Amino acid sequence: QVQLVESGGGLVQAGGSLRLSCAASGRTLSDYVLAWFRQAPGKERVIVAAIRWSGGSTYYTNSVKGRFTISRDNAKNTVYLQMNSLKPEDTAVYYCAADRLIGEMSAGYNYWGQGTQVTVSS
Repeated sequence: QVQLVESGGGLVQAGGSLRLSCAASGRTLSDYVLAWFRQAPGKERVIVAAIRWSGGSTYYTNSVKGRFTISRDNAKNTVYLQMNSLKPEDTAVYYCAADRLIGEMSAGYNYWGQGTQVTVSS
């Protein structure tokens, strides 16, 4: 079992920045992928970014490329999502996810955090 706890959400104006954190515990993460998903009101949960813990390869959905950066801190077992140039359409509940994935990083996660709200005002 992997436990995930998100933090860092809030209200920000368009063009601003936020950094989300996800602290992971319960397992050694060396063979895990950690990811950020988001779910806007009335919409499906979709992937935003992912990072392979060993090696650090990353995945980004097209709409956040160049604005968001996913990173990890091995010593703290924490993954971050730095969000810059935020837009109102980035408003959503952001969830941290983890699983042992080989290859594809955009789906297949079974461990989830509780979510943190990000609201971007225009």
